[in-house]
Amino acid sequence: METGPANLITDVADLRVGHAGDHSLKSGATVVLADQPFIAAVDVRGGAPGTRETDLLAPDKLVEAIDAIVFSGGSAFGLDAASGVTDALHRAGRGFAVGPARVPLVSSAIIFDLLNGGDKNWRSNPYRQLGELAFAAAGTEFALGSVGAGVGATCADIKGGLGSASVVSSNGHTVGALVVVNPRGSVTTPGSGHFWAAPFELGDEFGGYGIRATAAELQLCDPRLSTNPKANTTVALVATDATLTVAQAQRMAVAAHDGLARAIVPSHTPFDGDLVFAISTGRRQMPDPLADQAELCHAASICLARAIARGVYEASPADNDLLPCWQQQWGRTD
Repeated sequence: METGPANLITDVADLRVGHAGDHSLKSGATVVLADQPFIAAVDVRGGAPGTRETDLLAPDKLVEAIDAIVFSGGSAFGLDAASGVTDALHRAGRGFAVGPARVPLVSSAIIFDLLNGGDKNWRSNPYRQLGELAFAAAGTEFALGSVGAGVGATCADIKGGLGSASVVSSNGHTVGALVVVNPRGSVTTPGSGHFWAAPFELGDEFGGYGIRATAAELQLCDPRLSTNPKANTTVALVATDATLTVAQAQRMAVAAHDGLARAIVPSHTPFDGDLVFAISTGRRQMPDPLADQAELCHAASICLARAIARGVYEASPADNDLLPCWQQQWGRTD
């Protein structure tokens, strides 16, 4: 497999991503949208999700396509970021037509980042404005790490962040992933900077460290994980230009969770709201639907594992951080 030109989810034609962050708040929002509505589905595996308009994405529901997906910090407060995106879409004349009215359809998910050292003593909820700013910033190029919804993300023992990756499958379809990495679990083997996702790295996109864990390091749990209140929930999105039905997109979301589990140990805990959206822009037909979909599902899982490691690898330090970032802890000096 090879990455797309930018190794970002926006290598999937028509997609745009926008960030807005507040480093004093240590939180932010990220939006994914396109010029036209896109097929979308979701699969939730964590025990503590925070979402908006996800029931709408089931294969038996009336509407197949939506206008945007929003990720945000702020726990339940952050769900208001989707309201800002909805307002912006409404001003742009976007939305599902109901007679003369148009209703923008925006699905969203949040991470818990309320105990990360940021100033959360706001008088009015800041996330609606962050959603609007993220919408205004949407484009095909965007930063990774401590940006957007990943500004205040943390992992078990280092900072989390926002990651993305892409791959072009053997049949020519592009698959991309976008993720906010904020798990209770760890993305690196205990006591080292080696990523659990290292076997899937393409080039040196997250340091080329490889995975050289000793038997002692290959433990599956650390007692600190059960009591760490600072982080929980990894929210992700996988996308393709292949033409999928809602049911096929949901199957891709299910498969992509394998990538999350490969890159975060442990994952899908009762404290995490882990979920994966899957979207299709429908630009390319699948000549062999069963075989092509199987390859897309595998590509989505690999892409998500890589995106998780990239988000943590690209995180940067900031004032009042409670945890070091990967570059501070393990970055090479040679």
